[in-house]
Amino acid sequence: MKTAGKNVFCFYFIKMMCVVFIFFYTMVSQATDTKDASNTTKTLGVLVFPGFELLDVFGPLEMFGNLPDKIKIVLIAQHIGPVASAQGVSVLADVDLQHAPMIDLLFIPGGLGTRKEVNNQALIQWIQQRADKAEMILSVCTGAALLAKAGVLDDHRATSNKLAFQWVTEQGPRVKWIEKARWVEDGNIVTSSGVAAGTDMSLYVISRLYGDKIRDELINLTEYIWNDDPTMDPFFKNIKTNTDLGKDSD
Repeated sequence: MKTAGKNVFCFYFIKMMCVVFIFFYTMVSQATDTKDASNTTKTLGVLVFPGFELLDVFGPLEMFGNLPDKIKIVLIAQHIGPVASAQGVSVLADVDLQHAPMIDLLFIPGGLGTRKEVNNQALIQWIQQRADKAEMILSVCTGAALLAKAGVLDDHRATSNKLAFQWVTEQGPRVKWIEKARWVEDGNIVTSSGVAAGTDMSLYVISRLYGDKIRDELINLTEYIWNDDPTMDPFFKNIKTNTDLGKDSD
C-alpha cells in the first residue's frame, strides 16, 4: 500500500511539474516572440517619380534614416535610375516597381509630378497592390491624390496640401477629406498636409511604432521643433484665400 501511495504521489507530482514547466515555457516564448517582433527591421518603401517634392521625401527620411536598426529605406520608381525632383535635384532609385521588395511602410510623397502621375495606370495599380499588403500607408502633401486615385483612401479620413486641396479632393470623391489638419490618422493610413508637415507626421508615426522616447531622441538629435498637435494647421486659411494657387503648388 505504501508503495502504491508513493507511486500515485510521484505521478501527480510529475504531472504538476509538467504543467508548471509548460506554463513558464509558454510565458517565456511569448515574451521572446514579442521582443523579436519589436526588433524586426521594417522596410520603408518610398515611391519617387519625376517632379516629386524634395522636402516631402527628405524631411521624413531624416527621421526614419536615423533608425537604421529599425528601418530599412528603399527608394522605388517606375524605372530604376535617376529621378528628378520638382526642384531639379535627382535621386537614384534603388529598384523599379516590378522588383520592389515586400514593403511594411508604404510612403507616397507629393509634388508637381502628381498632376501627371494620377493618370499613370501602372503606377496607380502598383499603389493599390502594395497598399493592400502594407502594415502602414503614409502620404505627404499631394501624395494623397495618388492614394485617392488608387482607391486606397475611400471611406477614410485624410488631408493634403491646402494650396492644392481642391484638386486633390477631386481625385477621391469617396474620401472623407479633412480641411483643417496637420496630419490625419485613420487606422493604418496617415496622411499629412503640405511639404514640411510630412516631417511632423513622420515623428508621430515613429512614436506610434517605437515609443515616445525614441521619437524625442530624434527631435533632440535633429534640433527639430515638432508640431505635435495634428489639429494645429496654420495653413488651413490657404484653402479659402489661395485656391487658384492650388493649380501650381504642391
